[in-house]
Amino acid sequence: LMIFALIYLFLRNYVLRKKIWYALSKILAEKAAWEFCGHNGIDLVTILPSFVIGPSLPPDLCSTASDVLGLLKGEKEKFQWHGRMGYVHIDDVALCHILVYEHQNSHGRYLCSSTVVDNNELVSLLSTRYPLLPIPERFELLDRPYYEFNTSKLTSLLGFKFKSIEEMFDDCIAWFDEQGYLC
Repeated sequence: LMIFALIYLFLRNYVLRKKIWYALSKILAEKAAWEFCGHNGIDLVTILPSFVIGPSLPPDLCSTASDVLGLLKGEKEKFQWHGRMGYVHIDDVALCHILVYEHQNSHGRYLCSSTVVDNNELVSLLSTRYPLLPIPERFELLDRPYYEFNTSKLTSLLGFKFKSIEEMFDDCIAWFDEQGYLC
C-alpha cells in the first residue's frame, strides 16, 4: 500500500494541476476501494486499462469513441493534449477481467495496455492504413515524459496476449462504419 500511496499523491497532484477531472475521479475511486477492502479484510484485484479502443455495445458514442471519431475525421483538439498514450482493445479488457477472476493467485493491480505510442506515431500508422480518412498529419510536440506500461503481470505471469494497435483500430473503424459515423 505504501507504493500505491506515493503513486496516488503524485497522480493526484498532477491531475489537480492539469484539471483532468476524469482521471482524478478514477484515482480517488480506486484509492477508496483499496482503503475499504483493507479495512474489511477483502482481497481486491484491479484491472487498470489504458485508452480503450474497439467496437462499442451501445450505438451511442461514449467520450472515448467520440474522441477517436473526431481524430478519424481530421480533428486534433481532443487528442492534442494526450501526447503519448497507452491503448488497449475493449475485448482484451474484458478478457483480462475474466483471466484474473479465474486465476486463484491473482492479487493487486494489473496494468492492461497493449501498446504506448505518441500522437504522431498513431496518426502516421492510421493515415497509412486508412488513406481515405482525413486523419491529421502531425500534432504539435508537447513536453510530455516518455513512458511505457509494465504489463508483465498479465503477459508473463498469466500468459495473456494483447491485440495489436492495428487490430484495435480496425475493429473500431469497422464499428464506426457499420453505425454510419464515417459517412
